[in-house]
Amino acid sequence: MRKLALNDEILLKVENPARYIGNEVNSVMKDKNVDVRFCMAFPDSYQIGMSHLGIQILYDMFNQREDTWCERVYSPWPDLDKIMREQQIPLFALESQDPVKDFDFLGITIQYEMCYTNILQLLDLSQIPLRSEDRTLDHPFVMGGGPCTYNPEPLAPFFDMFYIGEGETVFDQLLDAYKEWKNSGKSRREFLEMAAEIPGIYVPSFYETTYHEDGTIASFKPVNPHAKEKIEKQVVMDLTNTYYPKKPIVPFIKATQDRVTLEIQRGCIRGCRFCQAGMLYRPTRERDVDFLKETAKSMLESSGHEEISLSSLSSSDYSQLPELIDYLIEECSARKVNISLPSLRIDAFSLDVMSKVQDIKKSSLTFAPEAGSQRLRDVINKGLTEEVILEGASKAFEGGWSRVKLYFMLGLPTETEEDMRGIAHLAEAIAKKYYEIPKDQRHGKCQIVVSTSFFVPKPFTPFQWAGMFRKEDYLEKAKIVKEEIRAQLNQKSIKYNYHEADVTVLEGILARGDRRLADVIEAVYKKGAIFDAWSEYFRYDLWMEAFEEIGLDPEFYTLRERPLDEIFPWDFISIGVSRKFLEKEWEKAHKEEITPNCKMKCSGCGAGIYKGGICIESKN
Repeated sequence: MRKLALNDEILLKVENPARYIGNEVNSVMKDKNVDVRFCMAFPDSYQIGMSHLGIQILYDMFNQREDTWCERVYSPWPDLDKIMREQQIPLFALESQDPVKDFDFLGITIQYEMCYTNILQLLDLSQIPLRSEDRTLDHPFVMGGGPCTYNPEPLAPFFDMFYIGEGETVFDQLLDAYKEWKNSGKSRREFLEMAAEIPGIYVPSFYETTYHEDGTIASFKPVNPHAKEKIEKQVVMDLTNTYYPKKPIVPFIKATQDRVTLEIQRGCIRGCRFCQAGMLYRPTRERDVDFLKETAKSMLESSGHEEISLSSLSSSDYSQLPELIDYLIEECSARKVNISLPSLRIDAFSLDVMSKVQDIKKSSLTFAPEAGSQRLRDVINKGLTEEVILEGASKAFEGGWSRVKLYFMLGLPTETEEDMRGIAHLAEAIAKKYYEIPKDQRHGKCQIVVSTSFFVPKPFTPFQWAGMFRKEDYLEKAKIVKEEIRAQLNQKSIKYNYHEADVTVLEGILARGDRRLADVIEAVYKKGAIFDAWSEYFRYDLWMEAFEEIGLDPEFYTLRERPLDEIFPWDFISIGVSRKFLEKEWEKAHKEEITPNCKMKCSGCGAGIYKGGICIESKN
C-alpha cells in the first residue's frame, strides 16, 4: 500500500490537495528497484505543468524502458511550501511519494524565464544543494531542458547539465551511460565527463567565461577535454515513427488546458523575426495524417477528455489539415467531444471549419497582427496585410461571430508613435466592418479586445541584437494606445488591456543574460521570491534590491542595442539556423524588407543541414 508523503491534517489545510497525491488515471507505477529513477519536474503549479505536452511525451518514453521509472513533481503552491519548510518535509515525487533527493536524476523543464526562482524552490525543498559544485554522490544529477536552455547561462551554476534539443533523441544514450557509471565506483565528475561526450549535452562547469571591462563577454571556452566547443541542437526528423503518449495522464483537478493535445507538426515556415520558437524548431516537420487519426482516437478513448486541441505554431500550414479536420469532426461529434483549433489563419476554410466545431455565440476569433501599421508588420516579417485582416474579420462577422481578440506587441525595433496609434486605427477598422452588416443580420453586440504585450528580444532570433526600454517607457507606449482607442468612433466596442511592464523588463534581462545573473537569482530567491509568473506573487522591488546587492546593472542587459560582433552567452550552441542568416534578417528588418516563407522560397537559413522536413520537401 502506497503511503502518502503528506498526512491528512496537512492535506486538509492546503488548497487543491489533489495536486500532491498522485495516482491519476494513466500514471505509471513500477517496482522501486529499477536501475534508473528519473524525476521530471515542472517549476510551476500542478495545473500549469499538467498542461505541458513535452513532459507527457518524455514520461511515456522513459517509462517504456523496463530499467527506468520516470515520475513527476511540480512546484508546491505557497501554502504547502510554507508547511514543508516549517516541518522539514522533503519534496516528493507524485507516483511513489518518495523524496526527490533519493532519485538518480531530477530533470527540470524550463519553459519561460519567470519560473527561474521556482527552480531554486524545487532544489531547496528537495534538500539538494542549490549549486552543482556543492553536490555529492548522495544527490541526483540535476538536468535542464526546454526552450530556455537555448540560453542556459543565467541558470548555469544550478545545473549539472542541460539537454539542448528535442527530447526524443539521445536520452537513451544518457540513461545507458548512467547505468554503466552507477556501479563503476567512479566520481560524479567522471559521469559528467561521460555525459559531455553525448551529442546535445552541455555541462556548464566544464566551461569558463571571461569579460571585458565594459561587462561584455571576452571569451567562452571549454576547460575540460570532454567538453565540446559547440553544442549541436538535437532534432527528431521522423515525427511519425517516434514517441507520442497514447495514454495521457488525466489530472484529478482541472488543469489549465484540460484536454487531449495532438501535436500535428513541429516548426514554422513563416519566419517572423521576433519569434524564437519559429527559429528554434526549424525545419518544419509534419506528422503523418493516419498516425494522427489513430493517436487522436487512442488518446480520447484512454483519457475520457471532452476536448481535443491541435498543437502547432501555425496549424493552417499543415498540408493534410482538411483530411484531419474531416476525420476529427466525425469522430468527435460521435463522442460529443469539442475540437479546439488554435493557430489558424482566418480564411474561408478556417471559418468554415470553426463554424462546424464551435458554438459561435460563445466563442471569439483571434487575430495576431502583432503591429499596428503595415510598415512595422514588414519590419517584423509578419506576412499579414491589413487587407487580409479586414477581409478575414468581414467574413467572420458575416459568418455569425461578433467577438474578436487582437494581439499586438509594443516596443518593437524601429517602432514610431504612428505605429502605436495604428493599433487603435486597425481595431476601429475591424469594428466598422461589423457595423457594415445590416442590423437585422448582426449577432449581438460587437466586442473587440485589443491586447498588447511588450516585445522581448530572444536568443536565436533576428532581433537578438535589439535594445529594450525602461518600465516607464513601456507604460507610456500603452498610454498612447489607450488614448487613441478612446478617440475612436467605435471606442465602446473596443476593450484594451496590456501586459505588466516590470515583468517584461525582467524577462528581457533573464532571456539574454549571462552567468553573472545566477547570483541575482539566488539572492532574490533567498529574499522570498517564488511564482514570479503569477502577478499576485511577483515582487519587482525584491529583484531590484538583489541587483543592487550583487552589484549588477539591470539596464546593461536591456537598454543596449548590441553590436553585430558581440559575443552572446549562447553562441556556443548551434541550432542549425546560422548567425549569418540572423544578421541578414536583422539588416532586412531595418530596410523594411520581407522574406518569403519556406514554402514559397528557401531563404538559406541553415536548417537544411538536418536533411529533412520542409527543407527537402520544398525542393521536390
